[in-house]
Amino acid sequence: MKKAKYIIFLAMITAFALSCSENFLNKAPLGVTSENIFYDAKGVNALLTGTYAMVGGKGDTYENWDITWGSSVTAWTFGGIAGGDAYKGSTETDQIPINEIERWDIQTTNGYAADKWKWYLKGVTRANGVLKVLKLAKGITAEQAIEFEAETRFLRGWFNFEAWLVFKNIPIIKEDTPDATKVPNNVDAMPAIIEDLTFAINNLPDVTLQIEPGRPTKYAAMAVLARAHMQTLNYAAAKPLLDGIISSGKFSLMPNFFDNFDVVHRNNAESIYEIERAINNGSTDGGSADIGTGLNAPQGSDIGTCCGFYQPSQDLVNAFKVDAGGLPLLDTYNQVDLKNDMNVNSSDNFVPFTDVVDPRLDFTVSRRGIPYMDWGVNRGNDWIRLQSNGGPYLPAPKAFYKKAEKTSAAPSTGWQGGVSTNNFRYYRLSHILLWRAEIAASENDLGTAMGLVNQIRNRAKTSPRVMGLVTTYALPSSVYPFNLNIDLTKPAANYDVQPYTSFPSKDYAMKAVQFENRLEFAMEGSRFFDLRRWGIAKTVLNQYAKDDLRTRQFLTGATVSDKSLLAPIPQTQMDLQPGVLVQNPGY
Repeated sequence: MKKAKYIIFLAMITAFALSCSENFLNKAPLGVTSENIFYDAKGVNALLTGTYAMVGGKGDTYENWDITWGSSVTAWTFGGIAGGDAYKGSTETDQIPINEIERWDIQTTNGYAADKWKWYLKGVTRANGVLKVLKLAKGITAEQAIEFEAETRFLRGWFNFEAWLVFKNIPIIKEDTPDATKVPNNVDAMPAIIEDLTFAINNLPDVTLQIEPGRPTKYAAMAVLARAHMQTLNYAAAKPLLDGIISSGKFSLMPNFFDNFDVVHRNNAESIYEIERAINNGSTDGGSADIGTGLNAPQGSDIGTCCGFYQPSQDLVNAFKVDAGGLPLLDTYNQVDLKNDMNVNSSDNFVPFTDVVDPRLDFTVSRRGIPYMDWGVNRGNDWIRLQSNGGPYLPAPKAFYKKAEKTSAAPSTGWQGGVSTNNFRYYRLSHILLWRAEIAASENDLGTAMGLVNQIRNRAKTSPRVMGLVTTYALPSSVYPFNLNIDLTKPAANYDVQPYTSFPSKDYAMKAVQFENRLEFAMEGSRFFDLRRWGIAKTVLNQYAKDDLRTRQFLTGATVSDKSLLAPIPQTQMDLQPGVLVQNPGY
């Protein structure tokens, strides 16, 4: 706790010191920073700590709501909702800007896009502040200087890459840029991202975890750079990075799939880079956690959290179907919906489907009649804020905490009870294995591709199932005082997942790899960016919009076009830099 309070204190000092240099976000020209008090190792580290404070998405510790949910590093809006993994959820009139993201019709005035842009610029500005001071600091050894620079350039490259994912056309601002307001966004940003991350790879420690968790290692930088290359389908550049991580022998798959999402297994053997979170350390509303996910907890009276956003889509649930051999239905999964309780009252009888599904489903989606960790049996409609808008499923168990952990893992103050001390596993070995499988498939190396995919599927096969078969089909408002028929010795549903026995062709292999990406990383904010880089976003999402009309009507008339593949440059920023920034195509 002492350490957490110290970090918050440093972040507050840093935010104050750098506040002037961030004024270009609101007005031009740049102000003058008061950085001279940081010209030693302790001061540089304080500035660096302030830069890390931006990673979680908020960048401050108390009641400054300058940046909120749109900046979340989990990318639940721009990556998850836009990718068809989830609906916005909640009600249609709450957080209206997300409606535009869900319908692929983001306006230039969209507040979530503005949040993301502001967040990235604040992060880059703080990183540049560290690099400027580092050049003038005294009493720092050469080894310390390289370490500080490597961490800072990792962060700068990472902030830029996160913005690139959403906008692509971003200005690259460095520590020696004379005037940030004069930097255009019509120059390819990827070379600068690659340069920063390459420096980080060459100079960060060759360990799995630094002394202070959350600081990047060489392998974290390799993972980010590999993903950057995968986004541009530069397989030749990504391949040696992925092989280097795998062959290092420093990482291994956790034995259980859900080990990557619970509080007690943070910074585990599979993790390559985690976004660290903290609660109850002086910040309110989960300010030291990721407030960007604060809306995404269930809103049932039994649970007492807020606000019912980010509800899994019916399309996602259907993706977990398996055939008689325990394999995914690659081409036909969404032709018929798995049975759901849409428009069924909790007090009415509803028998859950008995189809066989991949067991990862009920660790990714919470559905009626299935135990929701230790919160009790999901009662369906009564636990959903508005089914007609958000569908019949609860936000992912992946992102929530157990009821038994509420006092230790959730904020003791504020209304955002869904944020927690649980880290976000930003990159883990399963990402690396499936990216490498994708490269193998592209090379027609079918044996390697299948072997890597089967590592993921075999882990799912041997992981524990959600237990507790419920045969009480009417679930009134108070579950446990009445006679609930539940057999805790039996799986909650019919589960099966098996490894592939063959990849008969290159096309089949690529399709299987892409499908496995979705199953393994569902609701983790990568779906839209994957569909876009594979060149299938328009085809897949336009079909999704049509099929979703079987569940609800929100996507009526919604269409994905070339314009939809990038978010617009926020109009507020365009107005601040007229004649400098160029708007993205179609806006």
